[in-house]
Amino acid sequence: MSSSPLSWLRMAGLALAAALAAGCASTQTAAPTAASTAPMAAPAPTAAAPVRVKVFVAAMFEIGQNTGDRAGEFQHWYERYWRNSAPVAVKGALSPVYCNADGVCGAVLGMGKVNSSSSMQAVLLDPRFDFSESYYILSGVAGTPPSRGTIGMVSWATWLIDYDLGHRWAPEENTAGAPTFMPRKGYENYRRFQLNPALVGWAMKLSADTPLADDDKARAYRLRYPDAAARRAPFVGTGTHMTGDTFFHGPGLSKEAQYIAKLYGADDYVITEMEAAAITLVINRTHGTSRVMSLRGAVNFDQGNPRETTLAHLDPAPGETAGGFAETVLNIERVGSRVVDHIVANWPQWRAGVPPTTP
Repeated sequence: MSSSPLSWLRMAGLALAAALAAGCASTQTAAPTAASTAPMAAPAPTAAAPVRVKVFVAAMFEIGQNTGDRAGEFQHWYERYWRNSAPVAVKGALSPVYCNADGVCGAVLGMGKVNSSSSMQAVLLDPRFDFSESYYILSGVAGTPPSRGTIGMVSWATWLIDYDLGHRWAPEENTAGAPTFMPRKGYENYRRFQLNPALVGWAMKLSADTPLADDDKARAYRLRYPDAAARRAPFVGTGTHMTGDTFFHGPGLSKEAQYIAKLYGADDYVITEMEAAAITLVINRTHGTSRVMSLRGAVNFDQGNPRETTLAHLDPAPGETAGGFAETVLNIERVGSRVVDHIVANWPQWRAGVPPTTP
């Protein structure tokens, strides 16, 4: 989830509540073409014979059911890998875990840092799963600054930065235009993670040429922005993902996010989201971060165009939203599944760690 406009959040909130009430139950319906090759379901895990997880895919929310209705962050993953899999309830996790016979597992963890990371911890500590050799893809929708990205793009994180850990004060209590953020001492090991460059390199090598979906509404919406990046068709890229429970928005806070990324020695800030740094911290405490990937698709810009105020962009009139949501969640799975499928198909080379890339 990202810093999305309020009108979208109201609709997503109502739909998410329905999904939670349904316990992410699913009913079988026709799936996308990619799902026709879905592996068989895995045997039910037990403490004596845990599932050896090769790749764990985390989503943050689903809108309704896991299949057959409007897709959120989980549905396309579910339809590709777990249509025939039984849900495994995990104490302390928001939603069940699904696994197939190839060792690909996944779950909806919940939105926000505490929600998602507590679910991840519960799953990692469940003895029915063996995560000793696992790779992780933390996936979901996000926002992007128009100077760095566009609606429908998909981004692999090079760095994860926690936006919230620090000191902040009101702009009027500072020199005009100066940053209103200062890092807090003691959070050095919690506030940033550089993800494995070799793994990011593999992710781009395997997915950079993925055909991405787009729609007419998103194409028209991009033209409201003068930035060359904002006007681009969807693409696969890399950069820093900024994790914050705060839905920061507007050019001022976007500039501050870029300032924080540079302050911490990271790459350009390209994605605003709410979970990845927190989930990665939990994984780091048990298995390290060398096999963690963060994959996000942009469904909104983190600020309005030059002709609208921040509040107007946050609460747009009917018909004035960005579009491209359905295409973006499809793009995320299209890009991510290339990496999942490659790791599984070449498991002897990946089992001990990220193999060297070939020229």
